[in-house]
Amino acid sequence: MGLTACLSITTITLWVTGRMALYINPDSAWFAVGMSIVALVGAIASFALPLGAEADHGHDHEHGHAPASAAARREAFAHADHAHSDPADAHDRAAHDHLAARPRLTPGGIAAFTGGVLASTAVVAVLLTPAASLSTELAVSRDVGAAPLFAGSDVITLAASGDTSQFGVGDWSAVFAHATNPETFDGKPVTLTGFITPGGDGASFDLTRLVITHCVIDAQTARLPIAAAGDTPSTGQWVTVTGTVRSSGDGKLEVHADQVAAIDEPADPYEY
Repeated sequence: MGLTACLSITTITLWVTGRMALYINPDSAWFAVGMSIVALVGAIASFALPLGAEADHGHDHEHGHAPASAAARREAFAHADHAHSDPADAHDRAAHDHLAARPRLTPGGIAAFTGGVLASTAVVAVLLTPAASLSTELAVSRDVGAAPLFAGSDVITLAASGDTSQFGVGDWSAVFAHATNPETFDGKPVTLTGFITPGGDGASFDLTRLVITHCVIDAQTARLPIAAAGDTPSTGQWVTVTGTVRSSGDGKLEVHADQVAAIDEPADPYEY
């Protein structure tokens, strides 16, 4: 219950402070926060159950005096010399044997202890680690050289005939990977934000962004080749690139940058 309460409070705090987007898609925040509230209420409600109440097997042994405390009930069952005016039944004996028995090392106990240690370690890590975006190194390591899986044919159709002013690095990377008629996109203006990673195939650098569907666990790397004049900012530097999509003679697309402006990492570093 304590671990559950800690994670619930952390989740709600991230939401209140506007840092939830560092971990999950903002569209899913309502579910995460809602479940955290339910879990927190359940954890608080669990304190209404007195410690040792599970030992109360439903028989009335009080006979006119005040009900015994939970600790007293456990003590009574743990000793063989406890006396009742009514004879002990099988339920009494089973409860006595269960509470009086010494702890034993069992596979279930080992599994429970191991799970508790792992869960506690995870919660402590969450509490001690400051909220931060995924690193440039991780983005590069997740790049498998294939088009992002989140892209659909509707993105390419919209890019060919519709308004692309709201397109991000992820959208354009899908277009660059799947376009069958690259000349269709030649001359499209773009203003894109991302961080710099080493370029390939003659590009000055790649403009990269992590795209998530539900949370950072499923983050995919999207990147665009950028042709730019002048010095290239260092790897990992966030920039805003203003330029034009151009089709090369070999049927590939790239962005010809008119301006590359270095910026601070945005508050919301991901695309969705």
